[in-house]
Amino acid sequence: MNPEPSPAIDDLRKRFAADGLSPDTTALLRGIVYGHYRRHRREFPWRETRDPYAILVSEVMLQQTQVERVVGKFREFIALFPRFSSLAAAPLQEVLACWQGLGYNRRAVNLKRCAEAVMERWAGEAPASAEELQTLPGVGPYTARAVAAFAFDLPAVFIETNIRTVFIHLLFPDAEKVHDRDLLPLVAASLDREHPREWYSALMDYGAFLKQQHPNPSRRSAHHVRQSPFKGSNREVRGMLLKA
Repeated sequence: MNPEPSPAIDDLRKRFAADGLSPDTTALLRGIVYGHYRRHRREFPWRETRDPYAILVSEVMLQQTQVERVVGKFREFIALFPRFSSLAAAPLQEVLACWQGLGYNRRAVNLKRCAEAVMERWAGEAPASAEELQTLPGVGPYTARAVAAFAFDLPAVFIETNIRTVFIHLLFPDAEKVHDRDLLPLVAASLDREHPREWYSALMDYGAFLKQQHPNPSRRSAHHVRQSPFKGSNREVRGMLLKA
């Protein structure tokens, strides 16, 4: 997998420096991102569904966990608890046992509480609006907007590490400590509002690719925090105690 041709990126950077994110510059940015996506789209089980429950499960699992570790656990979890109703009714011990190996077990507890809330408030049908989704236990602005985009194809504006990587690499090549307040207006302005689900998938795939090809551009974000190793950490000890 070779890096994208540099002339397109050079042209994008010159245009952005001169005119900001104009319509022509936006079209060029989208062409770079979608071009990579058409050639190197990643396949994940949560991309095969628009079920808001399954997408919520995937988003919670993907928090602070590498995607490779999530794929198998996602399939296992959905097989055991295929909908909000089954997760809400399941004993917490069973939920935590299935979650074993992902770490940050509070996520599993909150996910079960989410299922209980959806059953109580909306009879098992998750709401489409990010505002209502954000009222669920443990669901923050990013997760609520990601579910709105991926499950309901709504043009919600959000940012995460791979999206940061794309915009920092393409538009801020020499900057350090780039703040989200500078990136979010650009994410909103460049959003493909007719196909937000596809656009965000393309952004995330391109961001993951850039991290493999360059010194991680997201390290130049003001929000970058290096995660401590799992081996020998308090998280590993807590996981061993929970398993016991």
